[in-house]
Amino acid sequence: MSMQETLDLVKKALSENGTDVVSKAFTQATGLVGYDLQAPALALYPFVAAMTMLRNDIPRVGGGGDTATRWKAITGINTGNTHPGVSESNRGATVATSTASYTAAYVGLGLEDYVSFEADYAAVDFDDPKARATLGLLRSLMIQEEGMLLGGNASLALGTTPTPSLSASGSGATLPALTYGVICVALTHQGNSRSSLANGVIGQITKTNTDGSSDTINGGAAQKSAEATQAVTLGQTLFCSVAPVEGAVAYAWFIGAAGAEHLEFITSINSLAVTAPLNGTRQLASALTAADYSKDAVYNYDGMLSFAKVANNAISVALATGTAGTGTGLTADGAGGVQEINNLLQNMFDTSRIGPSDLLVSSAGIRTINKLCIGNGGAPLFRFVMDDKGGVSGLAAGATIGSYLNPITNTLIRVRVHPNMPAGTILGYCREIPYPLNGVGNVFQVKTRKEYYSLQWPFKSRKFEYGVYADEVLQHYAPFSLLKLYNVANA
Repeated sequence: MSMQETLDLVKKALSENGTDVVSKAFTQATGLVGYDLQAPALALYPFVAAMTMLRNDIPRVGGGGDTATRWKAITGINTGNTHPGVSESNRGATVATSTASYTAAYVGLGLEDYVSFEADYAAVDFDDPKARATLGLLRSLMIQEEGMLLGGNASLALGTTPTPSLSASGSGATLPALTYGVICVALTHQGNSRSSLANGVIGQITKTNTDGSSDTINGGAAQKSAEATQAVTLGQTLFCSVAPVEGAVAYAWFIGAAGAEHLEFITSINSLAVTAPLNGTRQLASALTAADYSKDAVYNYDGMLSFAKVANNAISVALATGTAGTGTGLTADGAGGVQEINNLLQNMFDTSRIGPSDLLVSSAGIRTINKLCIGNGGAPLFRFVMDDKGGVSGLAAGATIGSYLNPITNTLIRVRVHPNMPAGTILGYCREIPYPLNGVGNVFQVKTRKEYYSLQWPFKSRKFEYGVYADEVLQHYAPFSLLKLYNVANA
């Protein structure tokens, strides 16, 4: 049989319903191609050192027990400034000594995830979803822990937000004529991170857990203010402000016809100026419960921002309201520094004879500081980039502040941008206390009852269920070594 006869018989045998399937050419469209899939899966979610800056820096110590950790401190000697002079044959006067007792309750932290049996089967020879789930949980927990180390609030109640002060003036604005009602809500660090124009101000969160239980957590919002009203004619700007609230890093503004105020703005300073028509469709102020949800001692411990309060003898200063909507910003000191920062540094030294080792600022804050320090009436700064052979290969423009010279103590302060630092807040702290015999090894530390641990739960369905947990609290032995500047308007 010839080759042609063989091909004819094969074609006849494979024909279906008169359709000649062999006569079709093999192309990419036929589908007989490989599947170019790179293994393993790429982790493209953000997880960099800056996202867990405090968690990486703060010492962690174990040995915790009980429901809370407690300590006592001598906070002052000769607090009455008793004069040492003494008359002949007589004894000196007794000095007054101040002490304080501290308690910090442990808080359990944990997150969970699962991998279905089918997902595990499907990933064979490609990736390990069970390992990925555990690693993702650990990283997720660390990121959430960082937010609590910075802005957790167990003790600082914001109370009722002050009633707004309103005025209307000017010309050229497009805000429609109306008698406007304005209600304000002060937000903590956690309240600011949870609230948005789209989702509204969060009073409480009811979290459904994997085992079917639920936890109700305060969201970080103060009680809403009383309503203030202001008549506005077309062309005028509506100016709104409230007294700065210690512990607040942002303010949510509900504006509209009296009794129908909607969420319109969230600002990092305590004021705003309204010039244009409002959105009018977002969350209603009437939907907010008249209660203070700013702190939560059950599911939170105090973070650095909460420790930095006047009641703890920390340096905590709000910049003045200034012009509503503009606020008060930082100013150059004429010597390459920032006047408002210098004022706090002097205050800390005069009060406690120390200076901070670190300043945490926001991305907006570092730009403002750069402008004031680098562009303080001086010549433009450039950086020459040299190649390996010593030749000039390019000119790099721009500069940034990496440290700040304390003009009082003549020491350098490390300046770092924290991704979770609110735009209108600057936080300074000491990593060491330069007092001899102070008995303080770590100025602040995370004390754990149980360090990070992973669980794989018993099967109750065809899923591998995992949890990553920790049980801890942040201790700060010397809150007087903290400084906080808030209500800062950035240029």
